[in-house]
Amino acid sequence: MLNNQAPLDLVFQALADPTRRIMVERLSRGPAAVSELAKPLAMSLSAVMQHLQVLETSGLVRTEKVGRVRTCQIEPVALQTAEHWINERRSLWERRFDQLGDYLAAQDDDPDSK
Repeated sequence: MLNNQAPLDLVFQALADPTRRIMVERLSRGPAAVSELAKPLAMSLSAVMQHLQVLETSGLVRTEKVGRVRTCQIEPVALQTAEHWINERRSLWERRFDQLGDYLAAQDDDPDSK
C-alpha cells in the first residue's frame, strides 16, 4: 500500500494546480504541441514547461520531441490509478450510508425505541 502511495500523491499534487488541470483537459482530447498547450495560458513558455515537468513526473503526461516540436500526450494509466482510489473511497462511503439508512429505517419501525 505504501509503495502505491507516492505515485498517487504525485498525481493529486499535479492535479491540484488549475493550470495543469487545463493542460490535462486539453490533452484528454488528443496529443498537442507545447506551443498549442501554451496558447490559452497567460504565462511564459518557460512556466508552461515547468508545469509540464510536474505532469511528466507524476506520470500523467508523456512528451516526445521530434525535431523542434515537443508533443505531449496523456498517460491514461496514471488517471486510472487516481480514479480507482477515488472509486474505492466512494464505494466505502456508499456502503456506510446504506448501513446508516437501514439502521435509521429499523429505528422508525421499532415502537419501543420512541
